Amino acid sequence: SFANVLLCKEEVAAIEVDASQELSVSKLLERANRDRTPDVDEPSLIGGDIALKPEAERNADPCTSRGCLWLKYTDGKVYIPYYIANHYSYREREIIVRGLESFSAVSCIRFRPYQNGDHEWLSIESRNGCYSYVGRQGGAQTVSLSRQGCLYHGTVQHELLHALGFNHEQTRSDRDNHIRVHWDNIIDDMEYNFYKIDTLNQGTPYDYNSVMQYERYAFSKNNLPTMEPIPNSNVSFGQATQMSQNDITRLNRLYQC
Repeated sequence: SFANVLLCKEEVAAIEVDASQELSVSKLLERANRDRTPDVDEPSLIGGDIALKPEAERNADPCTSRGCLWLKYTDGKVYIPYYIANHYSYREREIIVRGLESFSAVSCIRFRPYQNGDHEWLSIESRNGCYSYVGRQGGAQTVSLSRQGCLYHGTVQHELLHALGFNHEQTRSDRDNHIRVHWDNIIDDMEYNFYKIDTLNQGTPYDYNSVMQYERYAFSKNNLPTMEPIPNSNVSFGQATQMSQNDITRLNRLYQC
């Protein structure tokens, strides 16, 4: 009934509020992917949650320079089809849809349900952990939002920003002016998560509050910080629970909304 639907929506909001007050997107992602054991048909990940095609470099150049943007229509909108796998509950599906719809309020991005004849779309599935490819890949491209730990508003936004073409903030080309990486504290073989890439920064400043910025102890092997803001090491960063104004500005500039 309608009353039940309303109740479910309120429950979703209540559950999410509780979660967002506790943990940043960065912490949620790290927790969800910490002990990930991928299935044989799943991609390897870089940066904790960025899926790589088998032939891709471990640190691919930003795809947006090679044409991985989603296509814009004559009405100025970018329509991106999505399909949500049917293994999610009603409540879980609501969280995903709310994340998808949050983009239409702040940009020209319009996520819409898959229709027959679509030849590229996001296939949103509960696989092992939270991850996405960066940018448009063609065909069905998986966005994994595991039912175990990925279903939060900010986490959905984070993975969708990857799918739209964005990398992590700490891999920005101008990172070293804002973040000092403590390489000695990073888990062995995880250093590549901190390699800079030739990112398109869209003329926006480095953003400690970006939903794409990981937190101070990300990938730490010894509980010591892997990242420290400079010049002021006390600045808070990596605490975002949803997209920042900078994230939104960048998105609009990339897609010329």
